[in-house]
Amino acid sequence: MRAIACRGGETGSGHPALGGRRVLAITRESRCILFDWGDTVMRVFPDFSGPMRGWPRVEVIPGIRESLAQLHPEWTIALATNASDSEEQDIWAALERVELGHLIDRIYCYRVIGHRKSAPEYFERVLSDLAMDRNDLVMVGDDFEADVVAANRIGIRAIWFNETGTGTTTSAMHRTIHRLGELPGALDLLLD
Repeated sequence: MRAIACRGGETGSGHPALGGRRVLAITRESRCILFDWGDTVMRVFPDFSGPMRGWPRVEVIPGIRESLAQLHPEWTIALATNASDSEEQDIWAALERVELGHLIDRIYCYRVIGHRKSAPEYFERVLSDLAMDRNDLVMVGDDFEADVVAANRIGIRAIWFNETGTGTTTSAMHRTIHRLGELPGALDLLLD
C-alpha cells in the first residue's frame, strides 16, 4: 500500500507546494498514467477563453470515460496541463461538470509547477511528488512534442493520442493510438 496526494483524501497531508491536498492511502500498483488535459481528456474549444470551469460548454473526448474507468482500479490517474488560464481548483470544477473527478487522483498544472511540460523540470516535479520511478509513469497526450518527445527525453514512456490524423509512430519509448479505446492495448505493448 502507498499514499498519494489526492483530492478529497482522508488522512495525512499533501505536498504544500502542489496544492496541499490531503493524502489517501490506496492499494493500486505503484504506477501512474499521466494524461494531458486539453484534447486528450476534455475538448478544447478555441472560441472560449478563461478557465474551462466557466465555459458555456464542456465536453469529454470520446472513449475517455470508459478508458479511465477501466484503468483506474490498477493505475494512479493524473492530469498534466500547460493551461495558463486554469488553477488546480478550476480544473477540478471542470472535471466535475463532466463527472470525471472521481476517476482522477492528482492534477499537475503549469500554474502551480511553474514549468511547461516541454521542460524536464515539469516531469521531474511530477515524479518527485508521486515518489515514483520514471519507469512506472506513462504520459498520454495529443501533442507529440510536448507530451511524447518531452517525456521520452527524460526516460518516461508515452502514448501519442493522434485523434485527428493518420500518422503513426512507434519506438521502444512510445506508441500511437487514434482512439482512446486503443489505450489499454497500447499500454500492454509499450510495457511488454
